[in-house]
Order: sequence, then structure tokens, then C-alpha cells
Amino acid sequence: MQAPPSRATIRARWAVTAVFGINGLLIASLAVRTPSLKIDLGLTPGQLGLLSGMFGIAAVIMMQTVGNVVARTGSRVIVQGTTVVLPLLLVGVGVAPDLWWQILVHLAFGAVHGMLDVTMNAHAVAVQQRLSRPIMNGCHAAWSIGAVAGALLGAGAAHIGMSRTLHYLLLAGVLIPLSAVCGRMLLPAAADRGTDATPVGVRAGWRAGWSLRVVLFGVMGAIVLTVEAGVADWSGVYLHETLRASLGAAGMGYVLFAIFQTAGRLVGDRLQERTSATRLLQIGTSVAAVGVAVALASPWPALSIAGFALVGAGLATPLPVLFGVVGSLGADSAGPGAAIVVARFTTLTYTGILLAPAVIGWFADHVGLRWTLAALVPLLLAVALVAGRATSDRVRPRSERADAKIPV
Repeated sequence: MQAPPSRATIRARWAVTAVFGINGLLIASLAVRTPSLKIDLGLTPGQLGLLSGMFGIAAVIMMQTVGNVVARTGSRVIVQGTTVVLPLLLVGVGVAPDLWWQILVHLAFGAVHGMLDVTMNAHAVAVQQRLSRPIMNGCHAAWSIGAVAGALLGAGAAHIGMSRTLHYLLLAGVLIPLSAVCGRMLLPAAADRGTDATPVGVRAGWRAGWSLRVVLFGVMGAIVLTVEAGVADWSGVYLHETLRASLGAAGMGYVLFAIFQTAGRLVGDRLQERTSATRLLQIGTSVAAVGVAVALASPWPALSIAGFALVGAGLATPLPVLFGVVGSLGADSAGPGAAIVVARFTTLTYTGILLAPAVIGWFADHVGLRWTLAALVPLLLAVALVAGRATSDRVRPRSERADAKIPV
């Protein structure tokens, strides 16, 4: 009979969940005021693209290095520091007076975000291991809820004419104390500091954490995020230009995608307790593939929007499940540490977000947007097909897993 989790572990679970929500709110707050940033500084589309590129490059570089730091200090210290620094950098975006200062702030923002993205997932894995039940879906649901809240607050601030500086100062005034409280409730540094393979004080090599399975999981994650990016950036264009939906209706494709994805993540942990990581990956990506097919085959905007909503429901669980599986690989006694493996995985998955919009746009110019988006269907089905072999998991009822670790 497994002992119930301690109060400290339960507090850490809710604290790390709140950290995900704070991160989502900050990223959405940055994104939603981009039009204001363009107008305030008189930036061209190319200059906005440069800022986005600097953010992404800094994030990916830092994702590769932060795992070694966690091996020496634990994820708690980094999560505590980055959740306080990020709101201050957001204020920096609000006050930076020209393009060059914006580049510097975006580089710093991207680097700190990359550190937090890896370490909050690594810390969630450590909490999940102590609880012996899945929590990653709930954490990623919190990120989505935070992002929706940040987008709504930002849109409201822009609507009433509030400056970006004041908007970001108000957010920092609320989020910094909240982040400090959450940081105190996290697991101790020893929870994921060092392993037999990566002792405390020893720097892991650049090859540490790379394995065929991690690369495979990374490619699967990149496909999932490619589909997400495709829906976010191109569903509205497809609905408006191909199906002749109004601009207002065209935006509903992504809105319903986000709503259904968030709702699915809120129940994803319960589903995983009753089935397995493999089954959720297979069902989720298969449902998403059906959703894309419906969205593209329908001649009616309403049915196409319903298809994009189905994509959101299908993609609710695959990425959180993959984070949990990969983290469990690293947290194993023979592994290099969850943070190092999560860093490798995150770097690969981020290629989906960074490259997908440009790649989809290039192919759309040559073969059309409908056929380009249709290529996402076999990619999703490929993830469903290889999920079983990649996770080496079998479906077990919850009663058989009462005293077992999270299935991978």
C-alpha cells in the first residue's frame, strides 16, 4: 500500500502548476501587445520578425545549457529566479525606446523563458514522480489558461488605450509577489539535483541526454507543435480565403481549437490514470488527424471550424504526455537527469513552432494552402503508429498501477 503524498509534495504540485500559468500569461501578454509595439516604435514587419527570431534563438540556446545547471543546483533555484526575472523583462519590453534596445531585451527574455520552460517541466516531472500519478496535463492546461487570461487582459488594456509600460508594470506588481510565494512552495533542490550519471558538481557533456528514443520523442513533439502552429497561423487564412468566411468567423477556428485543447488538458491527467501514455498519444493524434481532414474536406465554414475544434481536443494530451514520458526517462536511476533530457526534447519540439509557419507558407505558395495543411494528416497518423513502439507501454487498468510509477 503506497503512502499518501506529503503536504509539501501537494503544495509543490499546485505551486508548479501556478508557475505554468504565470509563464503562459507572460508570453501571451508579450504577444498580444505586438501591434502596439509596432506602432509605438514605427517598426516594419521585417523588424518585428527579427525580434521574434532573436527571442526564439536565445530560448533554444539556453534550453541546451540549462540542463547542466540543474544537475548542479536543482530546478527549484532556477524556477524561483526566472519567474521573478521574467516580469521585469516584460517591463523592459515596455520601456525599451528603440529597435536595438528591443533586440537586447528580447534576447534576454527569450533566454530566461528557455530556462523556465525546461526547468518548470523538469520540476513537474519530479513532483509527478513523488505523487506517482500524472500531473503534466494539468500543468499544461494551466499554461493555456494563463495564456488566454494574458491575451484577454492585453486586449482589454489595448482597447482602453493603456500604454504597454503601464500594462506591464501592473502585471509585474502582481506576478512578482505571486512568483515568490510559489517558489517557496516548490520541492527542495535535492529533488532533481544530480544523479548517478550526473553527480552534483559535474558538468554533463553535450552528448548527455541524447538517445534514439529522445530524438524520436522530439520529432513526435515537433509534429504536434507544427500542427498547433499551423492551426494558429493559418486556420483563419484558410477559412477566410478558401471558404469565404467573414473575418470574425475565420478567427473562430483558432478560438475553438484553444478552448477544446484547454478543456481536454483539464481532464487529461484523469484519463492517463485510467489508461496509458501510449493510448493517449495514439488516440489524441488520431483524433487530431480526423479533425484536420474534416476541416479541409468541408465546403462549409461552420463544419470546418468544428474540425479545428476537434484538432484542439485531439492535441490536448500528446505534448504533456510526451514531456512526462521523456522526463521519466531522465529521472530514471540510470538516466542523466530529467532536466537534461527535457532540454534535449524541448529543443527538438521547438523546431515545430519556429519553422512551421515559414515552411507552411512556402509550400502554400507552391501547392496551395489546402494541400499543404492536408500533409499534416499523415504526419499525425505517423505519430500514432510509432507511439506504441516508442513508449514501450502497455495499457493497464488503474487498479494494477496503484503502487507503480507513472507508465511510460
